[in-house]
Amino acid sequence: MTAVESARRTKWLTALNEKYHHLALALFMFVVLAHWSEHIVQAVQIYAFGWKIPDARGVLGIPFPWLVTSEWMHYGYALIMLIALWALRRGFAGRSRQWWNLAFGIQFWHHIEHLLLLLQAQTGWRLDGGPVPTSIIQLFIPRVELHLFYNTIVTIPMIVAMILHRRASAAERARTGCHCGLPRERERTPAATG
Repeated sequence: MTAVESARRTKWLTALNEKYHHLALALFMFVVLAHWSEHIVQAVQIYAFGWKIPDARGVLGIPFPWLVTSEWMHYGYALIMLIALWALRRGFAGRSRQWWNLAFGIQFWHHIEHLLLLLQAQTGWRLDGGPVPTSIIQLFIPRVELHLFYNTIVTIPMIVAMILHRRASAAERARTGCHCGLPRERERTPAATG
């Protein structure tokens, strides 16, 4: 990478984590929550409506079944989510950064599981010798429940991080350069009395 490319990338990441952080977080969370709700709907279809697992494809999976069956699509989403969590983390500081890093770490493992599933789908090799690709934790927990669990334990720390981020102290905002946090009551200057 040339010095110019490196400077351009640094400038882009800085803008993403400062000027455009609020917008980027809003768009990212919309996608994350939509994806999480697809997993929730799939679980409802199975456990509340009694649908068979192959028929329970969430909302978008009904008209577009390949969204549920494509290991490439699942791996791509896991990778994009991992990249977004990494790219947006510079805008967080203090406790919000700790929660965001927790989500990043969990998503890193989730990404590894999807990489393992993708490799099995492409090569025909199976982790457990069974008929379908299987992830490591899937050896103990069925796939539908496991991926709902993974998406839940990634999404919840992200939400906590964003709540803490929106309530960041002036010192945390100054450290990150992000201005999407709400000013805290005790840091506001009192109105002049006259």
